[in-house]
Amino acid sequence: MGGTDNLLLTGEREGARLVYIDATQGWLAYSGINEGTDALSPPPYSVDFLVIAGGGSGASSTSAPNSEGGGGGGAGGFRTSTQSVASGTVITVTVGDGGANFSTSDTMGNSGSNSSISGSGLTTITSAGGGGGGRTAAAGLSGGSGGGGGSAPSAGAGGSGNTPSTSPSQGNNGGNGSNGSAAGGGGGAGAVGQAGNSPSGAGDGGDGTANSITGSSVTRAGGGGGGFYHSSDSGTGGSGGGGVGGSTTASGGNGTANTGSGGGGMSFQTSFSVGSGGKGVVILSMASGNFSGTTTGSPTESTSGGNKILVFNGSGSYTA
Repeated sequence: MGGTDNLLLTGEREGARLVYIDATQGWLAYSGINEGTDALSPPPYSVDFLVIAGGGSGASSTSAPNSEGGGGGGAGGFRTSTQSVASGTVITVTVGDGGANFSTSDTMGNSGSNSSISGSGLTTITSAGGGGGGRTAAAGLSGGSGGGGGSAPSAGAGGSGNTPSTSPSQGNNGGNGSNGSAAGGGGGAGAVGQAGNSPSGAGDGGDGTANSITGSSVTRAGGGGGGFYHSSDSGTGGSGGGGVGGSTTASGGNGTANTGSGGGGMSFQTSFSVGSGGKGVVILSMASGNFSGTTTGSPTESTSGGNKILVFNGSGSYTA
């Protein structure tokens, strides 16, 4: 039919008749192609996936004088996969939201939501939402990467990353809070969150991980910085979009949207808030000649070298 792609006879004891038409149309199948499933089918092809969940938000601390710090949010789980996809397979894409911010006293951070890809014949890949930061003296929540622990009057532990466990690991632990005013940073996809150290300052968020699925190296999924009552000593966000930690004079920074990064924690003040977690992202890459053009959810399309790239900033689907 004028194309150059290979086709396969995929059913046992199945046949098709073809006739040569001309130099423009080439061969045409004229029987055996509409009996049950089509006899002539395109061969399966390879698709690369990057699946990042939503990041956790930071936590707030008590409103007492010289208030303690709330832990930074953990980054969303970061997973990659390469799979063979049959023609006609509908790949369902779910993109998780980041944990919401808030401005209430002594409150745990909100964990992010899962991101995933699934479809008939595929191995489902699910990345876990990042853990929310720990409030005063409380441990950070577990998740793709763990939230940072809160500080004083006792040190809160950092939340566990890579929860549930995957191989390779989807994230790292959050940093411990201190028995003082410095909270721990949230874990990132590439590194653990830094522990708080009173009086030196709150822990930095763990760094994210670089990936080149779009054709250029981009770092995503950094942890949020821990909160501290001095703005100059709050934790910095991890590379890849982690939010800076807040203080009694500033809100925690938000995780960058569609990187799955964690939000910054804070020391409570009524006029400020913790940082929200960044929404996740799912990215597909395949040879341009295999791209079907059938999508839902309005992914961003681009081309790099010989590959077609689909960036899903919200949920949708691709039909192979």
